[in-house]
Amino acid sequence: MADRTLDASGLRCPMPLLKTKLELNNMSPGEELEVIATDAGSARDIPAFIELSRHQLLTSSEAHGQYRFMIKCGG
Repeated sequence: MADRTLDASGLRCPMPLLKTKLELNNMSPGEELEVIATDAGSARDIPAFIELSRHQLLTSSEAHGQYRFMIKCGG
């Protein structure tokens, strides 16, 4: 169960990624963030950002045009 959920549904690139970054900046290490997005660019942008950050992508999935990411905030 995520500590926080960010619903970025309906937002277009780059807003889901920017809002994800802002949310993670306001979280404590170890907390988990669930991100929900409908922009197809999120499937590429969010994992690419996490790869270059101190955070960890726990899961990602896509169903019916909805993308879900579970991210663990890094220290």
